[in-house]
Amino acid sequence: MPHPTPEEVKGLVGGGSSGLVTRLLDSDVFASFRSSKLTMLAAFIVLLMFFGAAFAPWIAPFDPFDPAKVFLSDASIPPRWQAAGDPRFIFGTDDQGRDLYSAILYGLRVSLIVGGLGVLLAAAIGITLGLVAGYVGGRVDALIMRVADVQLTFPAILIALLIDGVVHSLWKGVSREESAIPVLVISIGLSFWVQYARTIRGSTLVEKNKDYVAAARLVGIPTPVIMLRHVLPNVIGPVLVILTINLGLAIITEATLSFLGVGLPPTQPSLGTLISIGNQYLFSGDWWIVAFPGATLAVLVLAVNLLGDWLRDALNPKLR
Repeated sequence: MPHPTPEEVKGLVGGGSSGLVTRLLDSDVFASFRSSKLTMLAAFIVLLMFFGAAFAPWIAPFDPFDPAKVFLSDASIPPRWQAAGDPRFIFGTDDQGRDLYSAILYGLRVSLIVGGLGVLLAAAIGITLGLVAGYVGGRVDALIMRVADVQLTFPAILIALLIDGVVHSLWKGVSREESAIPVLVISIGLSFWVQYARTIRGSTLVEKNKDYVAAARLVGIPTPVIMLRHVLPNVIGPVLVILTINLGLAIITEATLSFLGVGLPPTQPSLGTLISIGNQYLFSGDWWIVAFPGATLAVLVLAVNLLGDWLRDALNPKLR
C-alpha cells in the first residue's frame, strides 16, 4: 500500500483542529442538521437553556437562595404583564417571595446536573458490562443479561426509594439535603444502564469475530487492551444516540422524583421541586407558580428528544 503524499496528509489533517472542523462541516451529518429547521430550533433551545443554567448566578436578577434578598411581602405576585404584577419579577414570584424567573434558572441547573451525571453513570455501567458480556461470553454473558432482565422490572422511582432508605439507614448522620443529589444520580444510573449494556453487547458480539481482533490476539495484546482500544471505539457510536435520548428521560425522572418528595428538598429546588410547590397553589389562582417551571421542563425535554431523534436518523446508514 503506497504511503500518502505530504499534500494528502495535509489535506487530511488540515492544520490540526481546523481540519477536523472542515470535515465536520462537510459531513453528511451536518448537512442533515442544516436541512432540518426543526432540529436547528431544538439545538438552539437546548444551547440556550444550557447557557442559562451555566451562567445563572450572572443572568438571574435575584438569588432565590439568599434569605436576605427574599421577602414574604413579595409572595405570590403575578407575572409582570398582569395588572397586579411587579416590573421586578418577569414571571412573578412563588409562595415564599422568590423571583420565579431566577428560581427556574437555578432549578434548570440542578436538573441538568442531576440528569447529566445520572446518564453518564448509566453509560459507564452499561458500556462496561455490555463490553464484558459480549467479549467474554459464556456464563459471564448469561449472568449479566439475566441481571439486566431483572433490572427492567424495577422503575426508577422504586430504585430511588430503595437507595434513599439504604443510605439513611446505613449513614444516619447524613441528612436528606446532603444525600439528595447522590441518591438521584445513582437512582437514574441504575435505572438506565440496561439499554447501554444490551446495545454494546450486541455490537461487541459482531466485532470480536473480525480480523483485527484476531490479529491483536495473535500478537499477544492483553484482553483488556483489545476491549478498550480496539473494540470499544467501533461499538461506541449507537451510545451517543442513547445518551441524547436518555438525557430527556433522566430529567423527567428527576423531576418526577422531586415532585413526589423523594428527590431534592425545597431549599435546593429543581424544576420538579418548583412544579411540586406550584401544584399546591394551582387551584388558588396562582397558576404561574407551576405553569412556567412546567413549560420549561416540557420545552427542554421536547428539544432534547428532537435532537435524539435527528441524531438516530443521521447516524443510521440505511436512511442516507
